[in-house]
Amino acid sequence: MPASAQKATMPATQHSNPKSDIEIAQAAKMRPILELAKERLGIAPEHLEPYGHYKAKVSLDYIKSLKGKPDGKLILVSAITPTPAGEGKTTTTVGLTDALNHIGKKAMLCLREPSLGPCFGVKGGAAGGGYAQVVPMEDINLHFTGDIHAIGTAHNLLAALLDNHIYWGNALGLDSRRIAWRRVMDMNDRALRSIVSSLGGVANGFPREDGFDITVASEVMAIFCLAKDLDDLKQRLSKIVVGYTRDRKPVRAGEIKGHGPMTALLKEALAPNLVQTLEGTPAFIHGGPFANIAHGCNSVLATTTALKLCDYVVTEAGFGADLGGEKFFDIKCRKAGLKPDCAVLVATIRALKMHGGVKKEDLKAENLKALEAGMANLARHIENVQKFGIVPVISINRFSADTPAEIDLVKQGCAKLGVEALMADHWAEGSKGAANVAKAVVKIVESGKSKLKFLYPDDMPLYEKIRTITREIYRAKDASADKSVKDQLAAFEAMGYGKLPVCIAKTQYSFTTSPDTKGAPNDHTINVREVRLSAGAEFVVAVCGEIMTMPGLPRVPAADAIDVGPDGRIVGLF
Repeated sequence: MPASAQKATMPATQHSNPKSDIEIAQAAKMRPILELAKERLGIAPEHLEPYGHYKAKVSLDYIKSLKGKPDGKLILVSAITPTPAGEGKTTTTVGLTDALNHIGKKAMLCLREPSLGPCFGVKGGAAGGGYAQVVPMEDINLHFTGDIHAIGTAHNLLAALLDNHIYWGNALGLDSRRIAWRRVMDMNDRALRSIVSSLGGVANGFPREDGFDITVASEVMAIFCLAKDLDDLKQRLSKIVVGYTRDRKPVRAGEIKGHGPMTALLKEALAPNLVQTLEGTPAFIHGGPFANIAHGCNSVLATTTALKLCDYVVTEAGFGADLGGEKFFDIKCRKAGLKPDCAVLVATIRALKMHGGVKKEDLKAENLKALEAGMANLARHIENVQKFGIVPVISINRFSADTPAEIDLVKQGCAKLGVEALMADHWAEGSKGAANVAKAVVKIVESGKSKLKFLYPDDMPLYEKIRTITREIYRAKDASADKSVKDQLAAFEAMGYGKLPVCIAKTQYSFTTSPDTKGAPNDHTINVREVRLSAGAEFVVAVCGEIMTMPGLPRVPAADAIDVGPDGRIVGLF
């Protein structure tokens, strides 16, 4: 949870002098990564590619050698619908994994890499917070090992090859009005959403409408995170549909010979990145698709490798269980053969009160009526997770303003739904503060009650898959779409893509397409205004409502506070 959200109401603990996340991270005594990998994971130094003293990539050859080893247990951390009050999903992922080690289990975690867009925009980083962080925090939140830069470069190489093919005769007959491949950059820049490229005369090519998405929305990022190995990565890249001919025939990246050089650019990046928590727990941070515009999970390669190295692996999916959680189950687990053993749903009493109608400035006051109303949002997410056959545990991040009556209301409300809710203090206390959550997770895992089932079968028509998600997960009375959208879905099916899963792109702030509608609304309509084919990633994106694949900066961006102090240390980064 962002330090700015919690410092004012932090529990009175051994850390009663609250520090910012970056101050805590900079004071950490990290262990050399080669030493930690050998001791905690049994990985010898020759299988690691160090990036300084505290970051390393695990070699793909070593990962191949793990084939045949038994898998550990997989725990998904998801959350209620996000609010400005903060929930603390990544912080819980870190704290829970530390806590599993604290109670005697061998555990590690898998997270996504942060995008620079949110870091300099409004959301913040993705390294956890307080005393439940992964480090080195500044490196992770900024350039890290260069993976996202490599993904952006590979994406833009394909864009350059595409325009170059058209310039030198267009042998494949691409229709410049039907180019499907935009450009990307890892920054929020609304000015680049819609542009005209190739202006300036004959030497610069043929002018056409173009635009930029943020790198984490790129299909290359989605492919990178779903690829099982280097060969799978190359094959998927070759299947990317870059545009169409005048008679609507798809043209793929392999046809303009883009997949080979793109794979070369991504070869080193594909190896998972190993870092550590403040308590020395090993952590893979690899890949970073957003869940509101992509599938919102770290790389398959990192997750499957971690499962070979530890008894318990904790991972997260972006935003709420309706968005990232659904995609984790229906896309990542379906494609990678993963079977989660438990889910942890994260909430705060503050956020639940916001879902019950309380304004942010009034959250410190006890309000049982609003809390009870806001519990409907948590109940909806519990029901959604259970629809996938997964047993959830509820982790409530504690704030000092939470009253005993409010805590009792949440616990009793969850008990009525047949799930356990536990208060957690990992932000302030590290592993000790989440030990009770860890014990509850182990109990569910050992019970073997979670049995993954998907929301829809592969052979369901694409539009019916969209309708199923909107009705079952978002509780809409139905989906809606213009004839052009339905025709496009029918065309995808005619091209052989009908069995692909669907990736819903919509606001993360509501079960509806309106970000201002809190709680657990029913009987609304989810309008699909556009569909996009991600042939290499093997899913179809349904763009619902007003959602931007290139975000803009807020009036006061986080960048305003970020600087380098006289001592050379970064300041203002969370």
